[in-house]
Amino acid sequence: MGIYELTIAIRVISALLLGFAIGLEREMTNKYAGLRTNILVCLGACVFTIISIYGFPAITVTDAEFGTRDTARVAAQVVTGIGFIGGGTVLRHGATVFGLTTAATLFMSAAIGMACGAGMFDLALIATIVSIITLVSIRFFEKNVLSTKNTKRLKIIINCSTAASVEIYEYFINKYPNLKEISKKDDKDEVTKITVITDVRLKKSSQDLYKEFNNFKGIESISIQEFNDNTL
Repeated sequence: MGIYELTIAIRVISALLLGFAIGLEREMTNKYAGLRTNILVCLGACVFTIISIYGFPAITVTDAEFGTRDTARVAAQVVTGIGFIGGGTVLRHGATVFGLTTAATLFMSAAIGMACGAGMFDLALIATIVSIITLVSIRFFEKNVLSTKNTKRLKIIINCSTAASVEIYEYFINKYPNLKEISKKDDKDEVTKITVITDVRLKKSSQDLYKEFNNFKGIESISIQEFNDNTL
């Protein structure tokens, strides 16, 4: 293997390893784009950069003169092309958007791959380390400090017996400090309708809430849905 082939192999393997490092963090947190996606994005960006640098020889203008070569022409399209891949990971559910961090991670994987393809190993390694630290530490910060990033707003409607309504109403007041709205309306046949809008932790699933309220006697029906301006 010559020097040229060894140089190319080192750059490709570096992209493989650094893409693996980014993808492993995504895989461990069960995100849409995991190991394979980040590795392939990093490798692809690296290969395109290598092709851009070495794949197009200088163009002869005359016998004694060579034209200029734009080595960034192909590599520049990686930045544009990765936007289409990143866009495919962004999902919208109601007023909530998912996958933006995953899309940004793919964008970063492409940048790291391009750095490897250009032989800028120091930059690629530093960028990988900083990216992983950011993904891990900021997640911890959001979870423990930014409480608004860790909640979702729900609308809960409970139809229960009038006798049980006082206990359920007081339970919401005491156990849900993030109440936004609560109302109680007595219907016919000794049935009371309690409507609540509150913020709950993202880790708390609807099934957990159903189990929580099913412990009360006298409940006839429970409706739980994510709240937005068009829910009411």
